[in-house]
This record gives sequence, C-alpha cells and structure tokens, in this order.
Amino acid sequence: MAQVIADRKDIDFVLHEQFKVGDLAQHDRFAEFPKKVVDMVITEARNLAVKEILPTFKIGDEVGCKFEKGVVTTPEEFHRAWALLREGEWMALTRDPKWGGQGMPETIAIAARDYFIGANMALLLCVSLTHGAARLVELFGTAEQKETYLKNMYTGKWGGTMLLTEPEAGSDLGALTTVARKNPDGTYSITGNKIFITSGEHDLTENIIHPVLARIEGAPEGSRGISLFLVPKFHVNPDGSPGERNDVFCTGIEEKMGIHGSPTCSMALGEKGNCIGTLLGEENKGLAEMFVMMNEERLLVASQSLSSISSAYLYALDYARKRVQSAQAGVKGGAPVAIINHPDVRLMLLTMKMYLEGFRSLIYYIANCEDQKHVAEDAAQKERFQNLIDVLIPVAKGYGSDRAVEMCSMGLQVFGGYGYTCDYPMEQLLRDVRICPIYEGTNGIQALDLIGRKLGMKNGQLFTDMLAEIKKTLQFAKGVDAVGGLANRFEELVDGFALLSQQIAQDAKTPEALKRIANASPFLHVTGDVVMGWMVLWRAAIAAEALAKGAKKKDVAFYEGQLQSARFFVESILPVTQGRMAAVSDPGSAVLDISDDAFGGK
Repeated sequence: MAQVIADRKDIDFVLHEQFKVGDLAQHDRFAEFPKKVVDMVITEARNLAVKEILPTFKIGDEVGCKFEKGVVTTPEEFHRAWALLREGEWMALTRDPKWGGQGMPETIAIAARDYFIGANMALLLCVSLTHGAARLVELFGTAEQKETYLKNMYTGKWGGTMLLTEPEAGSDLGALTTVARKNPDGTYSITGNKIFITSGEHDLTENIIHPVLARIEGAPEGSRGISLFLVPKFHVNPDGSPGERNDVFCTGIEEKMGIHGSPTCSMALGEKGNCIGTLLGEENKGLAEMFVMMNEERLLVASQSLSSISSAYLYALDYARKRVQSAQAGVKGGAPVAIINHPDVRLMLLTMKMYLEGFRSLIYYIANCEDQKHVAEDAAQKERFQNLIDVLIPVAKGYGSDRAVEMCSMGLQVFGGYGYTCDYPMEQLLRDVRICPIYEGTNGIQALDLIGRKLGMKNGQLFTDMLAEIKKTLQFAKGVDAVGGLANRFEELVDGFALLSQQIAQDAKTPEALKRIANASPFLHVTGDVVMGWMVLWRAAIAAEALAKGAKKKDVAFYEGQLQSARFFVESILPVTQGRMAAVSDPGSAVLDISDDAFGGK
C-alpha cells in the first residue's frame, strides 16, 4: 500500500490560507519563521516521518516492549528513529533555544507532529511525555533544577514521565497514598506505587526523570495536600552525568490492546527505603502544577486522534480507488468498478474527510491561539486567546478522540474483511487509537470539565468568546455567495446552541443540575459538532473565495472538496446535532432513577 500519513496540500491550506502562519514572522519572537522556512520545516518533518519513523510502526506493534528483571527494552529499530529525532532537534520545537529548543510557533510544531505521530504514535508518546515533564521543570523548577535537567530532557538525551495514577486512585488524584518525608538536607524520601506509567522504564535514554505526585507527611487530605517532586532514575553527579541508581523501579509492563511499542509500566518507589526526590514548585501546589502538563498532554491526545483519522482516511481512500468489486449501483450488467463508486463507500469516505478536515483545523487553531497569545499587545487580548484554548481543549481531547475511534472503525469498514486482518494497517490503527478516549482524563471527565467548569468559568466568558469567534466566521461566510446559504443554516444551529448553553448554566444551582451532569457527554458531543461545523464552514468560505478569484487548475478539486465537506455537514450532520440538542435541552432522569439492581446481570 501507499505509505501515507497526512495530506500535505491540506496541511498547507490550514497553515497558510486559514491561519496565515507566515505572518507570525512579523513579530520579533517568531522572526526566523517566514513562510519559506515553515515550508522547509514541514518538508523535512514529512521526509523523516515517512522514510525513517513509519517503518517502525508495524515493528513496534509486532515486537513490542520486553520486560525482564526490572529492565524494559524497546524494539531495536526505535533507537535509530529516536537518534534521528534528537539529531534533527525535533524534540522541543517550541521551547527556548537556551534549553535545546528552536523557539518555533506552536502552529508549525503541531503540523510537524501531525506527521511524526501519524508515523508511529507509540514511539512519539515517549517524546511527548519527556517534553511535558521538562515543561514542568521550566515553569516551576529552581535554577539548579533547570540547569540539571532541562536541556538534557528537551534534547531527548534524558527521558521524562508523569507519575500520577495509583491502584486505588485512578482519576481521583486526591485519594493518592504515595508519601514524601522531608530529609535534613531538604530532599524527600518517597514511598509508594504508581501504575499505567507511559515510558516509566525504557532503553532509549540514559536517564529518566519522573515528576511524582505525593503527599508530604502531615499535609492536608485530598487534593489540597498534594505536592510535586522530581525523582530521577539515576541521581545526577556534580559533572552532570548519571550517577548512582535511585530507588525507583519498574515492576512490570501491561499487556495492552494497542500501542504495543509504548511501555506502560507499574512503578515502585522506595521499596528499599531510599527513593530520593526534590520538591518541584511549592508544597501542596502539586496538582495545580501537574495540570499544566495535563493540558499539554490532552492536546497531545487530540493530535494523536487527528493523526489516526488522517492515516485511516488516506489508507481507506487509496484502497477504495484500487479495489474493484461489483457493478455500479443502478447499472444492470455493468462491469465491476472501483469501490469508491459505490454510494455507501462514498458516504463513509466523505464522513471521514469532513471530520478529518474540521478536526485538523481545530487542533491547529488551538495551537495558533497559543501563538497569538504570545504576540498579543495587551492583557485583554492574551486573556481572550487563553479563554479559547481553555474551552476548546476538552472538546479537542474528548470529542476528537471519540470521533477518531469511530472514523478508524469506519476506515476499517471500507476495507471489508481485509481491514480486519493484519495484512493492512487498519486494525492496528483502531487498536492504537482506542486508548485516546481513556487516558489523560477519560472523556467522561472531559465532558464534566466542559459542562461543570468551563461553561460557567469567568461568568461564562469562555463560551462567550468562542461564540463570538464563530459569529465572525458566519459573517465572513455569509458574504461569500457559494456558501452563504450554508452559513444561514449553520447560524440557526449556533443560535440554538447559545441558548442551550445559557439554559444549562442557569440550571447549575438548581435541582436540574444533576440531570445536566448526567448528560455531560451528549453536551460535549453537541459542542464538538458545533465546533466542527465552524471549522468546515470557515474552510469552505476560504475555498469558495479562491475559486471565485480563479484558482489554479491543480487546486480546483481540492477547493471544491472543501465546499462539499461543508455541504455534507449541513445536510447530514447538522440535523443529527439538532436532535442531540433537543435531547440535552430536555433531558430525562432515567439515568438517575434506575436502581443498581435494575441494571440486571445477577
């Protein structure tokens, strides 16, 4: 099969026509990244992803990671890919060059990651966790901690993790039992067990730095008493080299449904009574500090979901163009045709195409908000961009990963029986992406975050800012003849959504609140549909303008495809969203009223 990950034409459209990322070079912070440099970066990322990382995709799944006597080994082929990522300085694209980064805009970096994650999601998990852990050091570390760890981590010389989950404290981090006892020298002795730790132990780096959530002896119970510590696998010598082994060990790795190339570890801290860590940030502020990393990782999960949809769609499209099966519908006695000519296959492909395009624009939009926040001229502008990031992250993670599982399943369906075999990559894509609705906060938690926190935050300002941005796109689209009618129909949905959001916010302190919480996930899906409609309409309006101005012949089909995606959303998805909105608007109470025994099963 063709080696496909992402459509370069679509990436260029989003970067340059939708978000005009080259304009960021007008600001001193991003002066080194004009359009020409952006294109070079994306070309190099694509080449590395396709030629060097993609060949490890199936190897990682079939060979997997091995655990023996506390040591975890990754597939041999991962080491070359890791070395190339390090040599090309791809590990921390957006970070300060002082610490090994390249100072790149987030929008460009997320496009590069579009290729890397699509090439091997399991391998890139280790890169992303390392970046996230290093970001905690950069934001909350002392000068000594930064000098010791930061450059080594941002360059991929050392790895990083996130030690949160415990056997009896999964999503409820306030229930953790890991204990930290302060030593006379200011360090802490840490004792506890953590599970489901991505890349907790591996052989890709010479050291691994673990940010660990623990409770200092005597600290308050619950989330108010949690602190954050840095626990290195190897203590660091005065010259910066790894020294004596710390008392933090992997006790086993999980046998999982997917992402076999990523070791998911159980970790024991202080079994020998000598696990030493240093406080990162302030005492009892660990959970708030860790959530900085969690938000970054949730956007990472959204990127993983995007890359999975992208690969699934392009593989399915390639197969549908080549697979010849049956005569075209309505043509008696006709010769067999490629299955892309069959209406049901076209329905699946157009569904995947629409979600892929809308979701790519959403992920890049969040990244672009981060860039715009950095170059904004006043505090009010910065706050508005942060509001947009905050309200869209649970949508991107929750809604996006739900759709990713659905789209990968749909792509497998295009292949028919062959998709279910290991001869094609579809079944692995589906197995790998299935983790995305689960980790970094289950999608039920994302839904609760959206309806329980983001909806009412700052007296509703986050939703107000998002709706204002959608209205800007509507005004633009209504001025473009080819999409004006679509914009009018979509505006009806947006107005209904605004009223629904107000209604739910008003019910927050009434007896209706519990019914609203029980319908948090449907509300998340409604919000996600509205955001998808926003993005595909925005894209269609840009494409329609380009066509009206006389687009180049080689671009006409692509632009026309944007219009058809928007049409499909309005004609086929919007009515379903209206039905969801009706259900969320007047939710029943069966979910709350059913007794435990009435579920049956005994």
